[in-house]
Amino acid sequence: MTIKPLGDKVVIKKLQAEETTKSGIVLTSSAQEKPQIAEIIAVGPGGVIDGNNVVMEVKVGQKVLIRDYAGTNVKLDGEGFIIVKQEDILGIVG
Repeated sequence: MTIKPLGDKVVIKKLQAEETTKSGIVLTSSAQEKPQIAEIIAVGPGGVIDGNNVVMEVKVGQKVLIRDYAGTNVKLDGEGFIIVKQEDILGIVG
């Protein structure tokens, strides 16, 4: 099953948090930072949203930086996804 976002929505999947530091120290799950980097799974068509023309600037497969606590969490076929508005994406990581 797939998710097709509408309007200015984007489906993302958060990337795994780092489990070790650069110096090799293993972190417990409570000490790990919440990842703010996610991969784009699907992108809505954009269009006129609330009277404004919204052009989608992101593409499927890009890694992006998102706001804390942004979007709506959904589960589909046992996998977790987040649906966010394009404005909740802070930048493209590359």
